[in-house]
Amino acid sequence: MDQNALIQFLPLVLIFIVFYFLLIRPQQKKQKDHRTMLDALRRGDRIVTGGGFLGTVSKVVSPEEVEVDLAPNVRVRVLRSTIGSVLTKPDPAAAREAAKDKEPARREADKV
Repeated sequence: MDQNALIQFLPLVLIFIVFYFLLIRPQQKKQKDHRTMLDALRRGDRIVTGGGFLGTVSKVVSPEEVEVDLAPNVRVRVLRSTIGSVLTKPDPAAAREAAKDKEPARREADKV
């Protein structure tokens, strides 16, 4: 009788194991990655909000909120949890190099 009960529950256990590896575990990993992305937000990151707005993080207000530039002279405060994805992260070294490259060109333009 014990063996029959075990055989009857075996399909249910197998179904749970399959659901865990195909549905539950990947969802937990995705949530963890999203949480890590939100914790790493910083000034200058280009983001997409849950509503589809594109903007640039101008200031990290608190652990729950960030200030986002949507357009020139348009700043809004957004909950971190509503941020869907980070499009690009600024590279400070690349920005410095680009500024240095533009400096000689500006000097030449000023002479003319």
